[in-house]
Amino acid sequence: MEIFINNHASVPIYEQISSQIKALIMSGELKAGEALPSIRGLAKSLHISVLTVQKAYDTLQSDGFIETTAGKGCFVSAQNQDFYLEEQQKRIEEHLTEAIEIAKVSGIKLEQLQSLLSLLYEED
Repeated sequence: MEIFINNHASVPIYEQISSQIKALIMSGELKAGEALPSIRGLAKSLHISVLTVQKAYDTLQSDGFIETTAGKGCFVSAQNQDFYLEEQQKRIEEHLTEAIEIAKVSGIKLEQLQSLLSLLYEED
């Protein structure tokens, strides 16, 4: 797992860390049950304070992305799968809404749009 921080960004470092880990979880690169680096280990590799990593992990835990087990570490939460699917559906809905608007402006009928969607879906 690679995390990049920008010391010159206006976004706090703990938010940079938590947003990158969320993105890794949402993309499926980090799977449910997978262990995250230890707080000390990540802090050392990023050359930042342990408290900064702790704050990032606390944020991830409060958002339901990770679970912490005393003495064992932090793990990707299985509960995030529902959230992930919901987020993906929202993204698809946004893109489809845009496609529908373009189709309407272009005079493409619903049947043609459905046919195109089916064709594209079956391609892979």
